Amino acid sequence: LTKLWCSDNQLTSLDVSNNTALTYLQCGANQLTSLDVSGVTALTELWCGSNQLTFLDVSGATALEVLGCTNNQLTSLDVSNNTALIHLICTENLLTSLDVSNNTALDNLLCGENQLTCLNVKNGFNQNMWLFNARSNPNLTCIERSEEHTSELQSRRNLVCRLLLE
Repeated sequence: LTKLWCSDNQLTSLDVSNNTALTYLQCGANQLTSLDVSGVTALTELWCGSNQLTFLDVSGATALEVLGCTNNQLTSLDVSNNTALIHLICTENLLTSLDVSNNTALDNLLCGENQLTCLNVKNGFNQNMWLFNARSNPNLTCIERSEEHTSELQSRRNLVCRLLLE
């Protein structure tokens, strides 16, 4: 099994940990409270939005390039082991901090509509980022970024926070 689509099924838990060849998983719009992708090191795309996840461990998915986990109840998200990550879409959760400093390939970060107070995008390669949105984080007071590659940072609290790059 290399690809699995199981969206819109009212699933409450999903364990794909034994499917080590799995590269693509689309399990959004269920009622998942538990998702186990441990041991799935070949996974490159994970779409698990619109569930009820409070915890998501993707640390073992070291090949992960795309993570879409919007509209869950995540309070934390650790992507430090996911150095191949290109797209991270984690909007509409309960995240209070997010650190993508190890994600040097990242070019798309959507983290709006959370409870972020601190966001670390200081990965030394902000020039790769073409889309950055952290809107609707009313308590976001700290955005750490790589100054040497950033031409301008515009931040409008509760509206749009966009990183403009050369």
